[in-house]
Amino acid sequence: MPIDVANRTIGDAFWIAADRYADKPFLIAPPSTGQMRTITYSEAADQVEAIAGKLSEAGYGCGDRIAVLMGNRLEHFLLMLAMNTLGISIVPVNPDYRPGEIAYLLQDSASRFVIAEASRADLATDGVRESGIACPLAVYEALEEAVFPERGGALAPSAVTPETEASLIYTSGTTGRPKGCRIGHEYSLMIGERYLTMGGKATIGEAVERVYNPLPLYHVNAMILSFFGILLSGNCQISPARFSKSAWWPDLEATGATIFHYLGIIIPALLADPPGPDDRRHGIRLGIGAGVEPELHGVFEDRFGMTLVEGWGMTEMCRIFAASEEPRQRDTRAFGRAGPGREARVVDEADRDVPAGMPGELVVRHSAETPRRGFFSGYLNREADTEDAWRGGWFHTGDTVVCDEAGMFYFVDRKKNVIRRSGENIAAAEVEDCLYSDQRVAQVAVIPVADPLRDEEVFACVVAKSGVTGDAAFARALFDICFSALAYYKAPGWLLFVDELPVTGTQKVLKHKIFPDGTDPTQQAGVHDFRDLKRR
Repeated sequence: MPIDVANRTIGDAFWIAADRYADKPFLIAPPSTGQMRTITYSEAADQVEAIAGKLSEAGYGCGDRIAVLMGNRLEHFLLMLAMNTLGISIVPVNPDYRPGEIAYLLQDSASRFVIAEASRADLATDGVRESGIACPLAVYEALEEAVFPERGGALAPSAVTPETEASLIYTSGTTGRPKGCRIGHEYSLMIGERYLTMGGKATIGEAVERVYNPLPLYHVNAMILSFFGILLSGNCQISPARFSKSAWWPDLEATGATIFHYLGIIIPALLADPPGPDDRRHGIRLGIGAGVEPELHGVFEDRFGMTLVEGWGMTEMCRIFAASEEPRQRDTRAFGRAGPGREARVVDEADRDVPAGMPGELVVRHSAETPRRGFFSGYLNREADTEDAWRGGWFHTGDTVVCDEAGMFYFVDRKKNVIRRSGENIAAAEVEDCLYSDQRVAQVAVIPVADPLRDEEVFACVVAKSGVTGDAAFARALFDICFSALAYYKAPGWLLFVDELPVTGTQKVLKHKIFPDGTDPTQQAGVHDFRDLKRR
């Protein structure tokens, strides 16, 4: 039986797992990382204990935060477990961030210091310098060489509890800068528990699964959802550096993977290769993810001989939904039903229930008695935003959905001013603010446009100031400003100069009226295509 999470901390659960599953594989770096490595539960326990000892000797403990700037490496998990054992919160840093974005994160999180892998030490140094705060840097490649800076100052004694913050994950919102979601020990373990209880086609065995998750470790999916489900059940997580089509099937075969995680971009990329005799030369039985196009869902399953289970979730909550029971309606965007500890409604702008079959915003809670149980602990330094999201005792997801008479939910669209590109949430307002930094810009509106490979792409509509020509040179300059200041994926993939933008009486841009219904913005005369320049 998986480990019971009731009234436990992450440290409690990990030490039980290390004892129960000692010789079982816990973490694997696949061949695509350069060298295949396997770490067992007992080996992980030895390293976690040693790292925690070094952190404790340096003075760190419960209530501290430490930022970690790494790619997808097994060391990330070991550092996180060591920190959490002591009650330290890990602040994962997107390695695609620019120094200014890192500086904001360090300032907002008040991290005690930064741990960076050697290849990203210069980036971390630049971020710390731009932050203007005293934030030491520790380069971490291997345990034997790890040296952590002394904390300085007295640490108030405090016990680690299920409510203690375990991680601070930054997620793009609608108002510009990312918001820090405070994730507690209880949330982390409960989302792992939910991962194990999706049931149906998504039934997870104990100490038999190897889960290949190519998603980034600064996101909740790979860092918390699958990882803690694996920890609680004695299974193994395989962590490649990133998704690679050429490495996908060799990695799966070499590691003996039984389950993989995906986002919408992965499925069409794998289907792009012509069918061949090796299509079923793998041990995969299940893919867990979101965003597969309905017309590709059945095609993929039939070709590769496996099941894809579509789900829904977000950083703020562990109440993940999964359309895992038959019939799965794989030709739709169904993502599951409400259930015990996962109450849900579909509401209009006034928070009134809408009839079955009508679109509205998805709102969720644990229960009337304990609505926030198993949810995030709040947005750091943004109490007003937290309470607004929880208005009326329900968490407002910002996603537009439909619920049918049988209680099945179907995804329709994002209500929030957020663009979803290759699994990354991009706040339109953050890109707009960056474009406004050029004094030649009078007005800006950033919107999503459909992209055949990446789900959505960033499209910028720009009104130039009087006397300024909106030509190719100006368009490239604006792209370069965004590309140098923001993570590469946030820069406009498309940019179009327009004469004016439709606005309300209070001068708020009406984005839905910029282009007539049925118009493809990317086909407009004079549009500039920068998609090929958006590279790491």
